[in-house]
Amino acid sequence: MKKFFKSIKIAEWLIWSISVVAATASFFAFKNTNYHYLAGAIIGFTALVFVSKGNPLGQVLTVAFAVFYGIISYSFKYYGEMLTYLAMTAPIAIAALVMWLKNPYKGDASQVKVNTLSKKEQVLFALLCVAVTVAFYFILKAFGTANLIVSTLSVFTSFAASYLTLRRSRFYAVGYALNDIVLIVMWSLACKQSLTYLPMVICFTAFLALDIYGFINWSAMKRMQRGEEREK
Repeated sequence: MKKFFKSIKIAEWLIWSISVVAATASFFAFKNTNYHYLAGAIIGFTALVFVSKGNPLGQVLTVAFAVFYGIISYSFKYYGEMLTYLAMTAPIAIAALVMWLKNPYKGDASQVKVNTLSKKEQVLFALLCVAVTVAFYFILKAFGTANLIVSTLSVFTSFAASYLTLRRSRFYAVGYALNDIVLIVMWSLACKQSLTYLPMVICFTAFLALDIYGFINWSAMKRMQRGEEREK
């Protein structure tokens, strides 16, 4: 446990603490009684801190967040978000957990080995993103999803981020950052009907900061890992 807490940097503690305080303050300020909103947000913040460090525990927490977020999305008829997180993000996070545990850096299970996609896989990745997005557009339309275009964009960015996370690419954070921006817009639209959804806007604003940090940290991890490999 001592080693575990020492591994968390001051910047990570700071971002996590500010995120939790902001989400909690907004939750009680608007007299929200849906405590699963707050619980989901805190689990999400914690998950992203671990994911930003390449720690497989982040994937376990991502699955838990997906369940909470799916419930929240259902309450506002954001069926795209519900389906995306429960039927796509959660299963891929489980697969990513297995993949990360199979690819530790130097046998250290707390840090995954950073991967780089080949040109062939990049083409496959692009084709999969288009296919999934088009398919989900018609599925969400059939369900009568609120804010259909924004919801479809969320599916696209979520799938891209999830795939890149599975494949251990540092660009997973770019995908999630784009997804965060889409979700900030989506939940801002929901706030027009009820300010009880404001904590979700704050939640994904914090997610954006954590994902930007994640890209920076993974880039540093990649340089460090490649540097050590060249020295062998």
